[in-house]
Amino acid sequence: MAGPDLMKRFTSFRADFTASLVVFLVAVPLCVGVAVASGVPAELGLVTGVVGGLLTGLLPGSSLQVSGPAAGLTVLVFEAVKEYGLGTLGALVLAAGVLQLAMGALKLGRWFRAISVAVVQGMLAGIGLVLIAGQLYALTDAKAPGSGLANIGGFPGLVTSTVGSPDALAALAIGAGTIAVLVLWPRWRPAARVLPAPLAAVALATTAVWALDMPVARVQVSGLLDAIQPPGLDDLGRLGSFGVLGTVLAFALIASAESLFSAAAVDRLHDGPKTDYDKELMAQGAGNAVCGVLGALPMTAVIVRSAANVQAGAKTKASRVLHGVWLLVFAAAFPAALGVVPVAALAGVLVHAGCKLIPVRALGPLWREHRGEAVVLLATAIAIVTVNMFEGVLIGLLMAVAKTAWETSHVHLEIQTPEDTTEPVQVRAVGNATFLRLPKILDQLESLPADRDVELDLSGLRHLDHACEAALNNWTEQHRRSAREVELVS
Repeated sequence: MAGPDLMKRFTSFRADFTASLVVFLVAVPLCVGVAVASGVPAELGLVTGVVGGLLTGLLPGSSLQVSGPAAGLTVLVFEAVKEYGLGTLGALVLAAGVLQLAMGALKLGRWFRAISVAVVQGMLAGIGLVLIAGQLYALTDAKAPGSGLANIGGFPGLVTSTVGSPDALAALAIGAGTIAVLVLWPRWRPAARVLPAPLAAVALATTAVWALDMPVARVQVSGLLDAIQPPGLDDLGRLGSFGVLGTVLAFALIASAESLFSAAAVDRLHDGPKTDYDKELMAQGAGNAVCGVLGALPMTAVIVRSAANVQAGAKTKASRVLHGVWLLVFAAAFPAALGVVPVAALAGVLVHAGCKLIPVRALGPLWREHRGEAVVLLATAIAIVTVNMFEGVLIGLLMAVAKTAWETSHVHLEIQTPEDTTEPVQVRAVGNATFLRLPKILDQLESLPADRDVELDLSGLRHLDHACEAALNNWTEQHRRSAREVELVS
C-alpha cells in the first residue's frame, strides 16, 4: 500500500512543482506592474505576492486559487497613496484585513454571492477603464493628470506631446509591442506552454530596450528592506477619520468580492475540493493584515494567476505556496533585475489586463436578454470613472436594489363593472403593492365611475406596504365623501 501511495504523492508534488514555476513566471510582471501603477515601490508588489503565497496559500479556504496584488485595486490604491501618503497605506490595508477576518468569522463570506453580478461586472469594467486611461500615459513615459475624468480629458494633449517627442514615441513603441506580444503569444502554443505571455512580453521589451539602447524610463529600485515601511502610530491614528474609514471599507469589500467571485470561477475549472467561502475570506483577511503590517499592497485572489495554476496541472495548495517561495527568492536575490525593466512594458501589461476586465462580449447578449442588468453594469462603470471607486460601487448597488424592487412589485387591478348600476364595481388587487406602483394603482382607481359603489378586494395581494395602505385608505375616504360606498375586503 505504501508504494502506490508514495508514487501518488510524488506525482502530485511534481505537478505542483511545475505549476508553481508557471504561476511564478506569470506573477512577477503582474506584481511589479501593479505596484508601479499604484504609485508605490515595485518591491512592495513582490512582498504582497510572497505573503499571498506563503501565508494565504497555506490557509484553508480555496485549494488552487492564487493571491497577490491585483489590477482591480490599482486605482483605489493610487488614489489612497495620493491622498494620505505611502505611510498610511499599511494602516489602511491592515484595517481592511482585520475587517475581512471579522466578516469571515461572522460567516458573511457566502453572502458575497448575493451581490448582483451586473454590479461586479460594472465595478471591474469601471476599474478597467480608469486603469487603461491612466496607463496610456505611462505607455509614453508621461505623468497622468490624476482622476479618471482628468486622464480622459488630457488625451488630446497626450497625443500632441507624444507626436512631438522622439523619446515618447520610443516608449510608445515598447508599450504597443508589449501589448501585441500579450495578444499573439498565446496563439503560439508550443512557446506559450514553456513561457507565459506576460513574462515573454516583458522579457522581449526589456531585451529590445537594452539592445537598442532606447531612451525610455526604467523601473526604479530601492531594495526590498528599504521598501518595507510598517505603519507608525500617526498612520494608525488616521483610521479614525471618516474619509479613511470609507477607503478601508472600499478596500475590504472590493478585495473580498473580487476574491470570492474569483473562487467561484476557479471552482468551475477543476474537479478538486470546492471553496469554503467563509474560510477563504478569513485567509484573505489574514494575508491583508500581514501585508498591512509590512506596509505592502492589498491582496486579492487573482483569476489570471489562479487559472494559470489550474491549467498548469496543480493538484494541491503546495503549488501556490511554492510560487511564494520563488517570489521571495527572486525579491531577495535579484532585486536589481527590476531596474532594467522599462515602465512602458509594464504599462502595456496593465493596459492589456484592464481590457480584459471590460466584459465587451457579454454586454451585447446582456442588453438583449436582461436590459435592466446591462443598465446597472453601465451605470456602475460610468459612476466609477466620473466619481470614484467607492461611491461608484454604492451607486451600482443602489441601482441593483431599485431594479429588483421595481421588477418584484408587479400589481394589477382586475375590474368588473356590472351592467346593473345598483351593483357595486368589483375591483380585485393582485400581486405586490408597493410605493413604486402606487401612481399606477391610484390612476386606475380614480378612473372608476364616481357615481358607483365599489367593492375593493385586497385578498389577492401578497404584499401591501405602508405607503399603499395609507393611499388606499385615503382614496376610500374620498370616495365615501362623494356619497358612495366602498367595501374593503382583505
